Amino acid sequence: MNVHSTHPRIETSQLPLETLAHNKNVSDQDKVEEVSRQFEAVLLRQILQDIRKPVLAAAQGDKTANGIYADMINNQMADSISRSGGLGLAKTLAAQLSRQILQKAPAPTAPEVSRPSSQTVSIHKTSRK
Repeated sequence: MNVHSTHPRIETSQLPLETLAHNKNVSDQDKVEEVSRQFEAVLLRQILQDIRKPVLAAAQGDKTANGIYADMINNQMADSISRSGGLGLAKTLAAQLSRQILQKAPAPTAPEVSRPSSQTVSIHKTSRK
């Protein structure tokens, strides 16, 4: 007998980043993992764009069309690499963020600072003769 959960499993990669943060059907851990993956993909896009510049500079033809296709290729390659987990940056980032953000331990309290007592000490200046 298969029992399905009351909340359907949502594919976080299909949600826009703006709606992911406020979606109550997605766990905080899934949110952290998806944001980490998307960060890795953005970084990969930048790297791929810089790597491919010399190759595309030599290409002849319509530079606008070449630029559009190059961006499309870079986006797809970056997404594919980040989804495969081959680079590993997203996993490392998600682990760090999970430890820092999702930790359920109570916040540390500030140490007590000793305060001077309510008694005042008066210091008189004595004059010399």
